[in-house]
Amino acid sequence: MSDASHLPQPPVIAEARSPFTAVRVAALLLARPRGFGERVAAVADALNAAHTDWLFETRVVADELLQLQSNWFSDFRTTTGFALNDSPNGTLLHLEDSSRMSGWLQRQVEKAEAACRAALDEFARTDRATGDR
Repeated sequence: MSDASHLPQPPVIAEARSPFTAVRVAALLLARPRGFGERVAAVADALNAAHTDWLFETRVVADELLQLQSNWFSDFRTTTGFALNDSPNGTLLHLEDSSRMSGWLQRQVEKAEAACRAALDEFARTDRATGDR
């Protein structure tokens, strides 16, 4: 009998508004340098390099970054600190370089991880991809 964990797995195409995408985006931002503008396309490239079994399209990453920006605004009532700005080279993400950003991103990762566990638990309860019981 062979070990199924070594079988090739199909790629996962990241979806916007998925906790599995959100956790990967927030975790990557937590580990990235801050304090300067970075192209959203470069963030997508970094995600694709870090998760070779996933495909992160730039538009999906942009959607997740917009959600994080909305979360930031909800928590701090300002866009200062987490900004997405258009530029001639594409949309730029600017994250402030502060302990406030680090702690906030860590909480975003933890929230997304909890949402992933909840989605997996729900899937296990229904035991069907369609959600039928």
